[in-house]
Amino acid sequence: MSALGRVAVLLLTYLLLCPLNAAAFERGEVEKFATLPTGFGNPEGITVDSHGNVYVTTFAVTAGGKPGQLFVFSRHGHFQRRVDIQGSSNLLLGLDFHPDTLELLVIDNGNPRVLKVNPYSGESSVFAAIPVDPALGAGPNALTFDKQGNVYISDSFQGIIWRTGPSGGVPEEWVNSSLLRTSGTPPFGANGLAFNKDGSALFVANTGDDRVIRIPVSGGTPGTPVVFVNSINGADGLIIDKDDNLWVVANQADEIVVLDKTGRVIAKLGDFDGIDRHGAPIGFLFPASPARHGDWIYVTNLALDIRLFGLPQAVDSQWAAQVKSHTISRIRARIPRLSGLCDDHGHRRSERCD
Repeated sequence: MSALGRVAVLLLTYLLLCPLNAAAFERGEVEKFATLPTGFGNPEGITVDSHGNVYVTTFAVTAGGKPGQLFVFSRHGHFQRRVDIQGSSNLLLGLDFHPDTLELLVIDNGNPRVLKVNPYSGESSVFAAIPVDPALGAGPNALTFDKQGNVYISDSFQGIIWRTGPSGGVPEEWVNSSLLRTSGTPPFGANGLAFNKDGSALFVANTGDDRVIRIPVSGGTPGTPVVFVNSINGADGLIIDKDDNLWVVANQADEIVVLDKTGRVIAKLGDFDGIDRHGAPIGFLFPASPARHGDWIYVTNLALDIRLFGLPQAVDSQWAAQVKSHTISRIRARIPRLSGLCDDHGHRRSERCD
């Protein structure tokens, strides 16, 4: 064989061993977990109790003056009950059970405040009222807790993280930063938030800026916020696992982006695959909030057409307008291997990205 022929064979062998698409992310399979009752839409907040029951609130833009809705599903996705939250607006966002008191806290974005809610009767009381800047408004969005049971609330419009004690009351301005505001689209700044394992940092998604912000913490006192990572398209809700990996829902990319503690992407999970014949999203559509229980990540498909707010369309607006059946999805809480990478000799190798 000529020298040129040997080169051609080696090149062909290299391409066969290392195809161009070999390093693609294995995205897993998104399952439809539950469907809201007919006539109700835009699930946004989500949490799971110790028995695996799933609680979902709705950001029901077209619901007019109706009270906000809480929906409860069994661990198998069976509808259990609808709860009308007394005294609330129809624009509900994040919710969670307080880790110490087990009280259900629900963010009422429309009023704006955090409510303490009876998850059976819907009876509510004000846990914390958010101070309002007349120029910016107020946009409470998501909440989390530290190890002492203090409650932290993101404010998408004022760019503030508010803090209360475990029993609520008047919130204090814990962090106020331009990095937590936005002029982007969707028009929400500070959104999902969570502490890392040792409590040394609070991570906050900025939806409109496609960023995650890191706030260092020492002895409960916050340091200066910095940009942790850029370019997550519509960074919305987030959770942090035991290895300090961040699972960030990208509401405009219809995926979950998993980052390691250095900010390196190690997985991209899920996707959008159209609308089925019942008018339900296949996969993720404008996914908003994640919650983990056991081996599963549960995600609300907000499916929000932002043109309803008088805003220019986003990439998913026309799809969201087609949705007639609103859903909650789930996907395995698994970080797949990145396979098919080639070393300097053209050999295939597999490495885990955590």
